[in-house]
Amino acid sequence: MPTPRTSLFLRRAATALTLSIAASAAFAHGDVVPQSVDTSTLPQLGSKWLESNPYSSGPAKTEALRIGTSAYNQNCARCHGLEAISGGIAPDLRTFDRDCTGLADVDKKNACFKEMDDYYMATVRRGRTRDGRVYMPPFEGTLTQEAIWAIRTYLETRRTND
Repeated sequence: MPTPRTSLFLRRAATALTLSIAASAAFAHGDVVPQSVDTSTLPQLGSKWLESNPYSSGPAKTEALRIGTSAYNQNCARCHGLEAISGGIAPDLRTFDRDCTGLADVDKKNACFKEMDDYYMATVRRGRTRDGRVYMPPFEGTLTQEAIWAIRTYLETRRTND
């Protein structure tokens, strides 16, 4: 059985740990500078923004996935969670296009994914603000089109139907 002194030590240690976790959570979502991403090993896409992910398939997919995973961890994980598993601050991106994955009709499924690509690109480029509050910062000007599509490539591997 713990002595009163040991019990006091354990209570203080638990309090310190709780405060440390709370402080980390509070500061983890403060003002954060977006990190640029080196995409020089990917096929360059030019200045015209594409409407769908050019890295979803084909020979560049593996490299896009490598870059997208790193770029996600640098720029997105602090809010959307490691491996796109949200802790509740921002949407869980594993379920981002859940409505599309279950569609049986191929044309409807492709149209749905196209709509989600449009929404994804608009959100990442311009961010999301509601009632004067920034819910997601804009990344256009920091992340290139190649980096944004590489992140989308990573997110496509994280899809769940749950």
